[in-house]
Amino acid sequence: MPVTDVRTDADTLTMTVVADFAAPIERVWSAYSDPRQLERFWGPPGWPATFTSFDHTVGGRATYTMNGPRGETSSGSWEFLSIDAPKSFEVLDSFADENGQPLDGFPAQRMSFAFESTADGTRMVTTSHFDSVEALEQVVEMGQVEGITLAMSQLDAVLQDLRDYAQGKGTQVTLLDDTHVRITRLVEGPRELVWRAHNEPELMKQWLLGPDGWEMTECTVATEVGQTYRTRWAPVGDTEGEPFGFEGEALLIDAPRRSVQTERMIGMPVETLNDLNLYEEDGATLITLYVEYPDKETRDMILATGMADGMEASYERLERELLAV
Repeated sequence: MPVTDVRTDADTLTMTVVADFAAPIERVWSAYSDPRQLERFWGPPGWPATFTSFDHTVGGRATYTMNGPRGETSSGSWEFLSIDAPKSFEVLDSFADENGQPLDGFPAQRMSFAFESTADGTRMVTTSHFDSVEALEQVVEMGQVEGITLAMSQLDAVLQDLRDYAQGKGTQVTLLDDTHVRITRLVEGPRELVWRAHNEPELMKQWLLGPDGWEMTECTVATEVGQTYRTRWAPVGDTEGEPFGFEGEALLIDAPRRSVQTERMIGMPVETLNDLNLYEEDGATLITLYVEYPDKETRDMILATGMADGMEASYERLERELLAV
């Protein structure tokens, strides 16, 4: 991950985050000065941000809302205090209500972002300044250290051309922490079609099959939040294995960009949270699936089943059977 160091200092009332990126300083600066790029990483996995305003001038303000997987929201605002492109900028960051106004009882922080060219790319040092030890401790207890670390783990995908970042790498599994996993796969095809392939039964039955020798015998799709879905598979011919299936509930549907569902194997009590995100660039779509497990043991057990290999077989079939047509 890009973050190399996080320090909190009660004496100076600061929290400092150091991150290194394999990209020139101008490229990193552009990611922080363009709201459409910021939306791809400002907010930890599962909490993507939407910037509703962005006045990138000294004295200007930006407002954003992060959207959680179960419909939760958390809003904030920036007031730009200084801008020295491409070396630094400083904002007053505040928790905000739905109208962008600061919330009482929540600490504001002055955040300075400093960018420096290095032999390998760019080093960014972010320093947050607080008014009191209590304010510093409050944001630490709220998980800001973990949130910033996970949010910046998404920045590599933003800084590179999408194909340079993911083409030819197949299905990639990244362990974010003990209970969260990020799975990515680049497919050559438009986002609209990839969304349909994940949500229309007649298309799902053509590709979502895992290794060869299996067929989808049942496919009930949730088309609205609160509805349940169910999918079942069975071996064909001489293929060994027992029929199995999954079911769950739709928690969020934002076509064609994002869907969040609970998932459990039929007949089993263990439930995961699956957060599917689709991003298109130059005719290719990056599929990103965030999975939340109940504990580390469950995470390791499920990954050890060869899940990633089965997903890769399905994605190869998706490109071959649907996207290449």
